[in-house]
Amino acid sequence: MTRWNEKDAQAWASARNWTCGFNFLPSTAVNFIEMWHRDSFDPATIERELGWAAGLGFTAFRINLHYLVWLHDRDGLLDRLDRVMGMADARGIETVPVLFDDCGFGGAEPEYGPQPDPEPGVHNSRAVASPGRARLLDESEWDGFLSYVRDIVGHFRTDPRVAFWDLYNEPGNRMIFRRDGADLHEPDFSGQSLALMRDSFAAARSVAPDQPLTVGAWSTPVAGATEAAYETEMDRTALEMSDILSFHAYLATSKVAAIIDKLDGHGRPVFCTEWMARPVASRIADQLALFRDRHVGCFQWGLVQGRTQTWLPWPADLVAAHGGEATRDVWFHDLLDRDGNPYDPHEVRALQAALPGRR
Repeated sequence: MTRWNEKDAQAWASARNWTCGFNFLPSTAVNFIEMWHRDSFDPATIERELGWAAGLGFTAFRINLHYLVWLHDRDGLLDRLDRVMGMADARGIETVPVLFDDCGFGGAEPEYGPQPDPEPGVHNSRAVASPGRARLLDESEWDGFLSYVRDIVGHFRTDPRVAFWDLYNEPGNRMIFRRDGADLHEPDFSGQSLALMRDSFAAARSVAPDQPLTVGAWSTPVAGATEAAYETEMDRTALEMSDILSFHAYLATSKVAAIIDKLDGHGRPVFCTEWMARPVASRIADQLALFRDRHVGCFQWGLVQGRTQTWLPWPADLVAAHGGEATRDVWFHDLLDRDGNPYDPHEVRALQAALPGRR
């Protein structure tokens, strides 16, 4: 297979309703290893929280897998993914699986097995990358990475429950949340990430999936930037290789609109696969209508307040770089508390009004 042409990509999009989705970790999982591990997989919580999501009106969810779970328990991961997609499908929710992820800002290398409890008061303190930065730099691991892509995509290549494949979350992202205020970046491994992204597209296409492929352009303009241009080789390559285009935008509405204008010029369907961070002006009240009116599918970050602690703010300097102010008085991400009650009922009403046919 080769990249879908623009006509086929637009025909795929025209046959679909507008996508309004969310990024998901169950409230009982501190990271994606804990979610998918055989000893901590929690189907009761997942089923309950997907039911809440359907009640809000969501039509899709984006969810990360993890290479280490596949490496140690391949059959178990496939079975659990099938079960979760079945729970979602029964509620009218499509799945967007994510295979790799460089956004390991908890700072530790991933380890298979029981995961540590969250660090008190710290946003997403146990987030780990997939496959992990040390493995990414180990050439002997490469064949395993590509076997993982071919296996997962191949297994579900004709499954209508999969909306599309997001092969790699934020490739090259070196951000980690250090606790001492020191340098927030690790040494550059973007060359390896770029190579793995390219190889992942080739590996996925080798099994001829029915669903389109994407990797999001994630290094979006922040405070003070005036243009919605993608200047990194990583972002340009992601856009050039994707069947449908995707991006991340924890930004004010005017900047998001400028990004959509820029991406519309490619003539392909567009999805925002991460957004919604209240203190940096990425809010449902301001942007949900923009996505709906421009027919840009969107996946806001977080659903239920839980072990990831993503209702707490990013570090103050990162919030400032996005034009906001770190505060614990306003939830950063997430929509519902642990009992399913909305943080802000106005947000729930906006979601339900945007998709009235879903209730």
